[in-house]
Amino acid sequence: MLKIEAIIQHAKGVSVLIAMDSNSRSTSWHDILTNTRGRILEEFLMSKQLPKMNEESDYTTFRNRRGSSNIDLTVIGNQFLRTVVELKISEQESCSDHGIIRYAIS
Repeated sequence: MLKIEAIIQHAKGVSVLIAMDSNSRSTSWHDILTNTRGRILEEFLMSKQLPKMNEESDYTTFRNRRGSSNIDLTVIGNQFLRTVVELKISEQESCSDHGIIRYAIS
């Protein structure tokens, strides 16, 4: 979380979108459960007033043969809220266990 805070401080009020492999699970970003890492990250994001962009989807952000989850998270600075109009998890296969996330920016 120190890296997130450093990015925000470096941006100094400029619009920022942070797409991360958080390795944390939370019902706040539409996973089926909340783990300890997820709870800690939720509290951090609330304390920094960083909105989450993740929306409910038929697809998860992480898939492998052992299961699937939504451990990838997108947070956005308040200045950028009206500019990013869509986040979509692609059904297209990637060369990774992580799904392709597409953003529409106006």
